[in-house]
Amino acid sequence: MNWRIGWTGFSALLVAQAAQAQSVGYEETLAAARGEQPLLEAGALRVQARREAAEAADELPDPRVRAGVMNLPVTGPAAFDPYEQLPTQIAIGVEQEIPNLARRRARYAIAGSDIRVAEAHLGMTERSILAEVGTAWIDLYYAQQRLELARTALSELRNLVPVANSAVVSGSARPAESLAIRRELLQIEDAMTAIEADRETAQAELSRYITEDEPVASGAAPRAILDPDRLRFELETNPELLLADAERRRAEAAIGLARAERRPDFGVSVTYGRRNPDFGDVVSVMGSVTLPIFTDRRQNPRIAAAEADAAAALAERDDRLRAISARFEADLAAWRSAVRQWERARDELLPLARDRADLETASFAAGRADLIDVIAAKSALALLELEIVEREQAAVEAAAVLRLTYGEDRT
Repeated sequence: MNWRIGWTGFSALLVAQAAQAQSVGYEETLAAARGEQPLLEAGALRVQARREAAEAADELPDPRVRAGVMNLPVTGPAAFDPYEQLPTQIAIGVEQEIPNLARRRARYAIAGSDIRVAEAHLGMTERSILAEVGTAWIDLYYAQQRLELARTALSELRNLVPVANSAVVSGSARPAESLAIRRELLQIEDAMTAIEADRETAQAELSRYITEDEPVASGAAPRAILDPDRLRFELETNPELLLADAERRRAEAAIGLARAERRPDFGVSVTYGRRNPDFGDVVSVMGSVTLPIFTDRRQNPRIAAAEADAAAALAERDDRLRAISARFEADLAAWRSAVRQWERARDELLPLARDRADLETASFAAGRADLIDVIAAKSALALLELEIVEREQAAVEAAAVLRLTYGEDRT
């Protein structure tokens, strides 16, 4: 009687906790994960920062103001008197550097590449978050399913305990059989303990990305089937490859910047000089141009270095494509294996276990089997059902991770 009271109280506690928890569906959870996330916000701010910086990438440098005293005598009768000699003047002027157009365009191209790199990093972050959230929701969903199965199985087995005790009292069963029954119950209870830990872990993972402290997975689980050909076709749009492409374009823009150094830059300055009123004030206008005449020792090595960096970025892009393709095929093989194991257990092992439990129950009713045989068969059936749910979880999780990582569920 005590265990019945305890089980009733435990069930009431679970119902109360479920009433306080918030139910969330799979798609709803993914949508929430795309919302207010610190990592996504940080990535979006970096993209905004790159865009702000790009607006000034091809602007001219700031002008420079010059002021001072020119041609001031330091010896003789007019020493340190700015107004005694004709060339002496107090001057103030403005200088403006004018980089060549190729340099300015290259800087703008690099700034645009920086934007695409930041966007690719943001896409990779979102992909990682969605995969983690999807996995956590699936873990929670199937932990709830397994916990419900374990509770039902434990309740059914406990209903047989009075029957076993009566059989021991009547002498139709050995006293050791009651210990065997307790062992079967402990196996289910141990499974429940592990499942509860899995559920709490999944809730903690989800709480990182959604606002609920104790979420409850509701609705239907995502599909365990997918379209491998479509995913394989979308590998070229993988965020890792987009990042590699952006880095390659940035390296190519750096080549343009290095080549622009072989072209001359210009400058202009205007200076106003105040002198002795007897001589009159003066204005000077000057122009300047750089002379890249030692290209073999200055510009050409930089160009060669930039071209080598661009070639390295292209090679890294090819390597990333190979790595992503290999990882995709490995993940696909793991998904196929998980699906086959799940289907085999569901379609072949489960009917056998159910038939065994039914036959043992019928034999016990006919007096040709012991109660312990019935309990063992039912316990094995319950454990197999839990294992089948775990295999279904593995198949569904593998499919969801493939979709979230390689294309279908990404937005």
